[in-house]
Amino acid sequence: MGTFWSHERSPEGELPNEPDRQQAMAGRVLMSILLFCLLLGSSVLLVYIFRSCGPRQCETPVCLDLLARYLASGNTSMAPCTDFFTFACGNAKGITNSFQTLAEENKSRLRRILEAPHSWRIGSGEEKAFKFYSSCMDTRAIEAAGAGPLKHIIEELGGWQISANWTSPDFNRTLRLLMSQYGYFPFFRAYLHPHPTPPHAPVIQIDQPEFDIPLKQKQEKQNQEQKIYAQMMREHLAYLNRLGTLLGRNSTQMQEHAFLSIFITSQLFQFLRPLKQRQAQGELFQMVTIAQLQEMAPVIDWLSCLQATFPLMSLSPSETLVVHDLEYLKNMSQLVEEMVLKHRNLLQSHMILGLVNTLSPALDSNFQEARWELSQKLRELTERPPMPVYPRWMKCVEETGTFFEPTLAALFVHEAFSPNTQSAAMELFSAIKDAFRTHLERLPWMSEETQKEAQDRVTKLQMKMGAPEWALAKQEYSDIQLGPNFLQSFISCVRSLKARIVQSLLQPFAHHRWQVSPWGVNAYYSIPDHMVVIPAGLLQPPFFHPGYPRAVNFGAAGSIMAHELLHIFYQLLLPGGCPSCDTHALQEALQCLEDHYAAFPLPNGTSFNGSRTLLENAADMGGLAIALQAYSKRLLWHHGETTLPKLGLSPQQLFFRSYAQVMCKEPGPMDSQDPHSPSTLRVHGPLSNTQAFARYFRCPPGSLMNPSSRCQLW
Repeated sequence: MGTFWSHERSPEGELPNEPDRQQAMAGRVLMSILLFCLLLGSSVLLVYIFRSCGPRQCETPVCLDLLARYLASGNTSMAPCTDFFTFACGNAKGITNSFQTLAEENKSRLRRILEAPHSWRIGSGEEKAFKFYSSCMDTRAIEAAGAGPLKHIIEELGGWQISANWTSPDFNRTLRLLMSQYGYFPFFRAYLHPHPTPPHAPVIQIDQPEFDIPLKQKQEKQNQEQKIYAQMMREHLAYLNRLGTLLGRNSTQMQEHAFLSIFITSQLFQFLRPLKQRQAQGELFQMVTIAQLQEMAPVIDWLSCLQATFPLMSLSPSETLVVHDLEYLKNMSQLVEEMVLKHRNLLQSHMILGLVNTLSPALDSNFQEARWELSQKLRELTERPPMPVYPRWMKCVEETGTFFEPTLAALFVHEAFSPNTQSAAMELFSAIKDAFRTHLERLPWMSEETQKEAQDRVTKLQMKMGAPEWALAKQEYSDIQLGPNFLQSFISCVRSLKARIVQSLLQPFAHHRWQVSPWGVNAYYSIPDHMVVIPAGLLQPPFFHPGYPRAVNFGAAGSIMAHELLHIFYQLLLPGGCPSCDTHALQEALQCLEDHYAAFPLPNGTSFNGSRTLLENAADMGGLAIALQAYSKRLLWHHGETTLPKLGLSPQQLFFRSYAQVMCKEPGPMDSQDPHSPSTLRVHGPLSNTQAFARYFRCPPGSLMNPSSRCQLW
């Protein structure tokens, strides 16, 4: 038998016959056609696979709206590796505050709800909320009423010496009415609040008063500050004189009363002890009974004033109070007692002028302009930026939301937080939480024992999203009486709100009491309840939408969620907060973090205290890392990722762009109470510490966003 090849080939030197040659050619043609079809099919299959697995352009209306926001807010001419903050936030018209913009958009949504035509049931909570808003917007009626409604209130308080119907009033009667009927506290603050120590039962707390003038204690004032202080006093004196003029008194009559009111305020301020001083002396608060306080500060009839202010409580002389500054109350009592004996009429004027200032938001434009001009002058003297002028509708929306929060909460959630949105947000939070738990297992400075405790705390964590249950229940506000003028409606709402707050505090602590409105934009972690709260107002465009590319939701809302989760472990980062941890490794990581932020240049006029912002910096950096880990895991298990057209960004690049978008804010002088770093650092600090950022944006080694070393804290 011949071989395989011998059957296929002609004998050497012998030409094939014609039929065999035609058959061979046909075979070669057929083979070529089959090979071509195979190659063509493979190409089509590869194109299909790449098109199916590669990111698609999201061109839905919500994505195009987000694209317009990103194009309007960024400066793509700036190289991302050189200055990513400017790349993401620095448009030609100035940097927009992302959180402030979202808050204003939420208020605009509430405005549309309140101004839409409705036919509510007569006397219902919805009808009262809509009527209050309409009354607030009716500036013609408010201007026509003028100071008349305010003068009526002053007469009910006993008037004052320069009033036509002056009767020397009883000091404690006036004080009792101011506290109980108008929620105004001229010499101290009294409020119901959980006790500072467990079991945190509600208790009446007596605290320092709040001052509108940013005064300084005598020992802190230098020569230049003395001049500024004197000018501030002159401005406030002119303001009080103006109030008297608006109430029909001439300037000469008001001069003495206004001057003495300034004197009283200044003296009271000098009695205050700074928080740090009281803390160092171990006197943050003291427990005293009403009877004991009556002996130490006798000018105030404490029992009658507090009983009128908290009518739902049955008080007695043995009732225990929490006092935050007992020395202040003793000195205040002595000063007021001297005024009652020598200048009772002037003391009455001081209290009335303070009430007028408090009620100014509900008065006509003359009173509001006087208050606004004073605020602007004080800001100028203290070198603070001018206070923005907001439209009337925004002020009315805010006040309606304050007094009718349950009603507006239900309407807002129905309008802006659909079940689909809530479900998508819960899914996002679950992904972040899972990544968080995985992240905890990789921390080199955390001992095995601490890791177990940390995992247990994450397991027991509660999460509330959208709005509290009580806010979605119907409220009738039976104690609110609207009319006959806006001032009376405003005061009735103030009383109702105060009563609801006290009543809620007196109830058992069955539910967490939210610290933000459902349309608010601030998430937070509650230490007593071990709960993360994310309001519906935060889970809105441009931070979150079910139709967005996943990169946007994980980079924006996801990083915020992770940031709040890290608040659970703030205590571990404090000195002595984690005895079983590798203290040396932890301190090295914290020092690295502080040095990392200190290395970045800041815009002119911007400064920050790295030690004060350290904990928030750690949460920013860890929040980004956890959100990125959650997003990367989601990409492995879910296909069909999308991105935004025209930006030229991959999904991973879009993730980082969305993170930065959240942090957009005009850099400026640091607020001494703000624990966060300037906005540029909140962008550059975490991103430059993320190796994936440098890889996806191809940042050269040694550039601003690709430093030679990185910190390993979270």
